[in-house]
Amino acid sequence: MDLGNGYGHLTYSTLVHPGDTWADMKESLQTYLPGVKAKFSPDAPMGVSLRLANASVEELLANPQERLWLKNFLIDQDLYVYTVNAFPYGPFKGQRVKEQVYEPDWTTDARTTYTMNVADILAEVTGSEVEPTIQTAPLAFRPNVLSSSYVDAFNENIYRVIAHLMNLEKRTGRRVKLALEPEPFCYLETIPETVTYFQEQIYSLAAAERISQLSGEPLAEVFGATRRYLGIVLDICHQSVQFENIADDINQLSQAGIPIFKLQEAAALQVEHVTPEIVQELKKYTGTIYLSQTTELRDGKITRYLNLEDAIAAWEEDPGPREWRTHFHVPVFLKDLGPFQTTRGGIDAALKVHAKTPLSTHLEIETYTWDVLPEHLKTGDISEYVIRELEYVRDELARQVAALA
Repeated sequence: MDLGNGYGHLTYSTLVHPGDTWADMKESLQTYLPGVKAKFSPDAPMGVSLRLANASVEELLANPQERLWLKNFLIDQDLYVYTVNAFPYGPFKGQRVKEQVYEPDWTTDARTTYTMNVADILAEVTGSEVEPTIQTAPLAFRPNVLSSSYVDAFNENIYRVIAHLMNLEKRTGRRVKLALEPEPFCYLETIPETVTYFQEQIYSLAAAERISQLSGEPLAEVFGATRRYLGIVLDICHQSVQFENIADDINQLSQAGIPIFKLQEAAALQVEHVTPEIVQELKKYTGTIYLSQTTELRDGKITRYLNLEDAIAAWEEDPGPREWRTHFHVPVFLKDLGPFQTTRGGIDAALKVHAKTPLSTHLEIETYTWDVLPEHLKTGDISEYVIRELEYVRDELARQVAALA
């Protein structure tokens, strides 16, 4: 829904529902969206974050009637798409995902073409009242990036997509924006690293010259295009896992002129004091199909683990005081999870800044882990859970706005 007064559109990620194929996604849209809208936004249009795997994109491109179905469904249900999750290229549900979620990465034609195709679909199915965003992977899984030529390869493909988006707007009048999403263990991981990447690889003269060649547009147009079409997804969960201060992150991005195209309200697991009892409880969150990157703060030193079970194994070999934060998206309406906490405070901090100076026109809740949450956290059905999250973010932002009055 449009929150009004410049605070942007708020929805939840349909990544939480089955959506690995267009048939899956189509069924999920019909099964869940009308009910959520009826309770959360009964009297106003509600925005949709659409999950589009490459299999769905190929079917939509091949079948104009399916694109027409989507447009008509949205109109009939008083819904509108303003963002697409094009981070997972392939399957994301019901099978091991782990680090394969980043493949194919941004060195490949497959990732590049997929993203361009998503942009073309968005330009056709979205209304003129929104400038849709594409959420995408943080370039590559960090352990794979072993040379400067690897970086050069994904830079070239990002430049190709910027050029495509420039020409798409020129051709259709529709502006579609690409948003890179920093994540633990990826090439873009921390906000300081992300700022450096944009300053050195995107906002450089060499980048502008290459985009000018690819787009056929003059250099003067390209300098503005790098900010007009490329920004980031600020996932509060991801940066909280890094022990970053969210307000500081926002300030760094603002100072560097890097647009936050999507602000994701997501919370991670937080354990302020690791104990044997808590470790036993945490084992309920291990062994999932997703990565559970864990960052440890011990004696002022940061240590990163690819999965929670790796951090637990290290603790069992050498117990002692430490704090953990784990990339496991948990319901944002919960402040704690029994024996441990969540990083919801990062969400509240971001909304406090947003209330004063809106950061983004696209807000989204992305708790996609419903299917792997421990049973005691599954309060109600999936629709009730989604509605509670939406209500929490809407009401917390309203509280922050009221506090400024």
